[in-house]
Amino acid sequence: MTSLKDVAKRASVSLMTVSRAINNPGLLSQETYRRVKLAIEELNYVPDFSARKIRGEGAPPSIGVLALDTATTPFSVDLLLSLEKTAQQHGWSTFVVNLFDDNDAEQAVDKLLSFRPAGIVFTTMGLRKVHIPERLSGKPLVLANCVTDDRAVASYIPDDFHGQYLATHKMITQGYRKPLCIYLPDCTLAGVRRRQGFELAWQEAGVPDAARQQHLPFGDQYYLDTAKIIAAHLRDGRPDFDLLVCGNDRIAFVAYQYLLAAGLRIPQDVAILGYDNMVGIGELFLPALSTVQLPHLDIGREAALHIIEQRNDVETHQLSSPLLLRASTR
Repeated sequence: MTSLKDVAKRASVSLMTVSRAINNPGLLSQETYRRVKLAIEELNYVPDFSARKIRGEGAPPSIGVLALDTATTPFSVDLLLSLEKTAQQHGWSTFVVNLFDDNDAEQAVDKLLSFRPAGIVFTTMGLRKVHIPERLSGKPLVLANCVTDDRAVASYIPDDFHGQYLATHKMITQGYRKPLCIYLPDCTLAGVRRRQGFELAWQEAGVPDAARQQHLPFGDQYYLDTAKIIAAHLRDGRPDFDLLVCGNDRIAFVAYQYLLAAGLRIPQDVAILGYDNMVGIGELFLPALSTVQLPHLDIGREAALHIIEQRNDVETHQLSSPLLLRASTR
């Protein structure tokens, strides 16, 4: 492995000069910095930040990410990517420690703290309420895509209520009057808040209350119940609803398969509104799915900046979830 001494020899400079080129390039002349940089590139030298930390030298500050399902599923990967990119832009580094069960976090927290992060971001896949491990008490901490009742701590989450409210308002202005709503389980924060947003928009519009609403049971195995619910609202093969409001894009995915297999057209016979703009899937529906964008990129960025800028507030910040209108609605 290439050492600092190898770089110094190739650039014909001292070890101190190479160190300055890495940590304080402004102290060097442009020509000297160019020579050191060229030597680093030619030798593929990678600074050993762990060794520098042991020696008490200036390694980049780091953000430790405690990830509950965030890194092990495809649905919220944008959050982690945005967090890391923001940290890099500010000269920070990040590392992820996966948490597989928020009720048994001791080992994961010990591992995370062993790296001595300057701050910690606790993230989850899907908005949920979490328990903060006791060992994180007093540490610079921010929550991303989750909230807690344990103690006052800042969090950055999607504004699911207003996301659904604004999307529903748009559907009403497009003329839909007979929606069928299939929500996420009513034991989930997103399921409850999205239903509340829909109901307020519908009430404020003053249109006849023809909405049929239903929550799926909790558990991935119940997504297929979407087909059964839709089947119960077909009369002689025709839907008794003009708009299907889906709790997320996975529900919409099942709905597409069932409706198209039944010979129904989207949106001519039934319009479909999703939620999440699921990573890697949201744009692959045919016809393209109208959906609400979860602000995972914004959540990751703001959570990183909360640590980097040493923000002191302990508020719950709800970030905007915009509607993406596509071909599945008029």
